[in-house]
Order: sequence, then C-alpha cells, then structure tokens
Amino acid sequence: MNLDGIHHITAITGDAARNVDFYTRVLGLRMTAKTVNQDDPSVYHLFYGDENAQPGADLTFFEYPSAMPGRPGAGMVHRVVWRVASPDAIAFWAARLEDDGITTERLDGGSLLFADPEGLDHELIVDDSSDEPLIAEHPEIPPALALQGFAGVRAYSAHLEGSSLILERLMGATRREGEGETFELRGERRGGWIAWDPAPDAPGRQSAGTVHHVAWATSDADMPSWIETVTNAGIPNSGYVDRHYFHSLYFREPGGVLYELATREPGFTVDGPVEELGTKLILPPFLEPRREQIAARLTPLPDPRAAWRPAETTQA
Repeated sequence: MNLDGIHHITAITGDAARNVDFYTRVLGLRMTAKTVNQDDPSVYHLFYGDENAQPGADLTFFEYPSAMPGRPGAGMVHRVVWRVASPDAIAFWAARLEDDGITTERLDGGSLLFADPEGLDHELIVDDSSDEPLIAEHPEIPPALALQGFAGVRAYSAHLEGSSLILERLMGATRREGEGETFELRGERRGGWIAWDPAPDAPGRQSAGTVHHVAWATSDADMPSWIETVTNAGIPNSGYVDRHYFHSLYFREPGGVLYELATREPGFTVDGPVEELGTKLILPPFLEPRREQIAARLTPLPDPRAAWRPAETTQA
C-alpha cells in the first residue's frame, strides 16, 4: 500500500483573474476545473494541470478576494517544485519568465527559482525519473519544453523528528540519499517527494501566495486501509470525505503541515468529456441546486483557451 507521489497541491490567491492569467498564459497549464471550495462555496476553487487533469500535476487555488499577502513559516509548504525535461527547458523558462517581467534565479545544480505574482515560490528542475510527463498544450510552449508535473515540495517543519517519523513509518516514504531531509513517496504509477528546510523565526501567515495543503495520491481500493492506519496511529483526522471528483482523508502531520490523501478516482471527467475541462463552472451534485446563488457571488472568469482555440481551428 504505497502512495503515488503528489496528487495535488492547494494554495490561496487573492485575485482569481490574475491567478488564471499567470498559470494558464505564462506557465502554460490547462485550467482543468473551475469550481468552488466545497466547505465554503462563496469562493472559487481553481484547478490547473496537464491536458487530461491527471493526478501529479494539479495545482489548485482557493480564491479569497483581496486577501492580504501570506508568509510561509513552520508547519507550511513554502515551494512547489516542477519537472522539466532538459537544461534547454530551464533556459526557455528563464527567458520566458524574464520577458514577462518575472525575476528568476539560477540555483546550485542548475534549477530555476521564481515566484508567482503573489509570492508563491516555484522551482524547475530537470527530471531524473522515468515517470510519465504530464504536459498541457499551449500555442507558445513546445511540448518538449513544457512543465511535466510535480517533482516535490519544500516545507518547514515545527517538529522535524515527528515529521520524518510519520513519513517513514506510517506513510512508507524512503529517505533520498545525499539530499538531507528529503523523503520520497513512490508507488506503482509515479513518485514525489517532500524536503524539509530550517524554518524561519517569523511565524507563518496562511493567506494569498501560500500553500494550504499537499495531497498524496492513493486509490479508492486503498482508502479504507489508510483511514484505519492513520486512526490507529492516534492521529486526529477527517475520516472519509467525498469531494465528488476524488475521495479524501485529511490529517495534520506532527510538524504542522496539512496532508490530504486523495484518490485517483473518479476524476474531473465525471462531469463531462475531457474537451470541456475548465470551460464552465462545475459544481458537485449537492451544490447544484444553489448554482444561481453561488455564481452570482463569483468573479466572472472566461475560458482561458477561448482566445486561441479559433486560431487552431482555422489552421486545421
């Protein structure tokens, strides 16, 4: 019973329109779902990922309009690390981001560091796994240079010993040799890692530009066993949660980071064909009767691909 790396990462934005522009136009991700926070339907839950909305590339955001800037601290993920195919891809992204006015920094080892408009840190590294690349189509970004899904996350722990113990003994993680406090969770499909960095002295503030939680991938078949395992370990948890698009278990690890275990099934095509992903507001069945009321409170967000779909049709 192994976890298949990262399922999705959820963060917070204070500006949905700017968020959509950055992650779809600049980073070239596909908006795979435009829905709402099921625990607070007054706010968006936006999903970006690869062409088919597969686990392993889903970066999601809750929008709290005009939220103040956040600050990562102990018990929080502070950086999203993406895979790219080659050093040429690193060079491509350095140039593309700088052309859009985004400051970048080359780190030791050749990776590329930058932040989104609200300060959320991202790092691009050359992929050294044999996992399937998870790529979105974009008219300005060749597939060979596109983002290929998550490599891992970097986080701050308030209790490093406890964080490591949970990963290794409860979740089946293995320590990556020569990489300090870095732990990989790998299943039959793919893998992903979490690395612990020394926490800053200043306390964290969860708001715009910070990560809310990281979700690890499992299956419907394994979920009952995970619930039993976490509960028997004495860890307070949510129990089974039906998110309609996947099924979840939430718990906070000893160092403070909120973990979710999320299933691959049924996926976002439960609401329609893959061609329609991200084109309209989707709601889980229990919220559908409130569609008109919910939509009236949300900032209108057009389909980010509408501008270049006609050009594709003309060329074809």
